[in-house]
Amino acid sequence: MSRQEDDVGLHALPIAVDHGGRELTVTPALVETERGLVLIDAGPEGSLESLRTHVRSLGHELADVWLVVVTHHDADHAGGLAALLEHTDAVVATHREEAPFLTGERDPLGSDGDGDGDRYPPVEVDLELAGGVRIPTLAGPMEVVETPGHAPGHVSLYFPESGVLLAGDALVADGTETLEGPKPEFTPDMDRAIESVGDLAGLEIDGVVCYHGGYAEAGTERLEELHRELREK
Repeated sequence: MSRQEDDVGLHALPIAVDHGGRELTVTPALVETERGLVLIDAGPEGSLESLRTHVRSLGHELADVWLVVVTHHDADHAGGLAALLEHTDAVVATHREEAPFLTGERDPLGSDGDGDGDRYPPVEVDLELAGGVRIPTLAGPMEVVETPGHAPGHVSLYFPESGVLLAGDALVADGTETLEGPKPEFTPDMDRAIESVGDLAGLEIDGVVCYHGGYAEAGTERLEELHRELREK
């Protein structure tokens, strides 16, 4: 992530983990607030020590995390949450449609939406999110944007003061030269995911942090172009 975002208390946390027998690099994010730290996604099982190292490098401890926002229930985003909660009393927040997957009431969805995804240790959900909710942070208000498609209740997080978007899996930047839409093979409802890209294109964005690919110097103009490309396919 660029120095500007670090200066205002928003940090990308790239971590390499073993997930399903293969090495995977994912990018949770950390946001500073007057109350403490907000973590966006917890990574897959096995992420704890990498998260601890990142948090300590910023002068904090895992116990300083008071809120974990889970963009959606996939195992590479939420599988490490139970282990994390053994080291912090953080509130867990996710969209109301994602909550049953985290709590164990429903099995995680596979890429085809068949309920055959990886089952990780369930956790309690303390707060159910909806679009438009704003959380005060040192980087300015962090706004919840509903971006379903990749998952039923997928959310992204938008910082209007800096124009930064934490896209979760609504967008990707790994292995490409530019920002791309969600991968169809891992997106059960691609039509709805394309609509979500269009919704994001309506925001004033200057940079995007993708969970897969990290920070991309791309903004509203690229999102408008991407939305057109996806609709024409």
